[in-house]
Amino acid sequence: IEALQTETGRPGQLRRVLGLWQLSSIGLGGLIGVGIFVLTGVVAATQAGPAVSLSFVIAGVASGAAALCYAEFASMIPVAGSAYTYAYAVLGELVAWIIGWDLLLEYALVVAVVSIGWSGYLQALLRLFGVELPVWAQGAPGAGEGFRVDLFAMLGSLGVAGLLTLRIEWGARFNTAIVLIKVGAVLLVIAAAAPHIDPANFHPFMPFGFGGVVEGAAVVFFAVFGYDTLTTAAEESRDPQRDLPRAVLLSLAISLTLYIAMSLALTGIVRYDTLNNAAPVANAFAQIGMPWVTLIVSLAAVAGILSVMLAFLLACARIWFAMSRDGLLPAWFAVPHPRFATPYRPTLVAGALCALVAGFYPIREVAELVNIGTLSAFVVICLAVIALRRARPDAERWFKTPFVPFTPLIGIGFSLWLLSKLPTVAWERFVVWLALGLIVYFLYGRRHSRLGRLE
Repeated sequence: IEALQTETGRPGQLRRVLGLWQLSSIGLGGLIGVGIFVLTGVVAATQAGPAVSLSFVIAGVASGAAALCYAEFASMIPVAGSAYTYAYAVLGELVAWIIGWDLLLEYALVVAVVSIGWSGYLQALLRLFGVELPVWAQGAPGAGEGFRVDLFAMLGSLGVAGLLTLRIEWGARFNTAIVLIKVGAVLLVIAAAAPHIDPANFHPFMPFGFGGVVEGAAVVFFAVFGYDTLTTAAEESRDPQRDLPRAVLLSLAISLTLYIAMSLALTGIVRYDTLNNAAPVANAFAQIGMPWVTLIVSLAAVAGILSVMLAFLLACARIWFAMSRDGLLPAWFAVPHPRFATPYRPTLVAGALCALVAGFYPIREVAELVNIGTLSAFVVICLAVIALRRARPDAERWFKTPFVPFTPLIGIGFSLWLLSKLPTVAWERFVVWLALGLIVYFLYGRRHSRLGRLE
């Protein structure tokens, strides 16, 4: 830990220019996506009813337990890499490699999948103004008749990658503006719904019982992680010991509040059993004679998804950069831009790979694989907090996770339970990716790692 801390300020480091609100905006960019306009309605209709708000509370407690563990490590080890770096410091190189390798796939797949969703919403928005792409450019082969490439998905991935190669503060300012737009749109939708809430729609509050509420929590849990993306930018924070823990908790608290408010507003204006569709918020407002909300929802979705792309590609590039600096991947990727001091090589390579996947592959079954990577990281970070408290109780901690070991155990238990709910095919793909990663590690990483050279 001390060795990682002393690296701060050495040549090859990234520029420390991000403040609390810019870091929080990165977290909000990863947390608030199109899920706030879809999951709230679908889970209400099929699993939790109006008690979907309680599902978000349960999921928030579980995600918050992991967030507190992230906050402790972020205050101790203010360098790039997030969960990979924390595992490297506490649990060793092999565990760190496994987590880093998993997160590279997870973050890249999130960017690719979200790029496809962003393309769909952008095309829908443009159609409202009479603008439509040629059929061949509307989607990947197999996604529809006549489709050859998802042009907007490719351009979105490449555009975000290009932005992130420039000064990090430029990308952060752009992201902050986008986050303000989508949060403003969410608040506007909630305010528009408030006068039309009918208390009768909240009865029965738990039509599927408390078991349905818990099952709903398992689904919406995936809407309340994403704050880990901001911890990958630790090396670019001006005051990481103070700002990183605050940003983690602040971004989670804001997003959770918005999710709960949206779920109460949505189930208050219409019956919960009418919300099982692809656009529950837009359709609900159409039912009460306010179709203009459709335009706001589309604008918020386009802005919201774009900020998700930015947050996760930023995280992917910085974990790649950290692994390369440790020698586990080629050192060529660990060279900051000579002018902008950004990890431009992994950013551009990852952006190009995401663009190819998003443009030419109609992804349908990758969400489960993404979830495995995130939940595995949560388990490792929570375990690492417990292990480090025992091994190094003397280490300086600017932020302490409360109620250890109970708080980390809550995060571990909920994450393992969710992992057990994932389908077999997701585990099969995960094992294949893990096996490939172990081959790379033993043939390259172990031979070239900085830790191995020190030994």
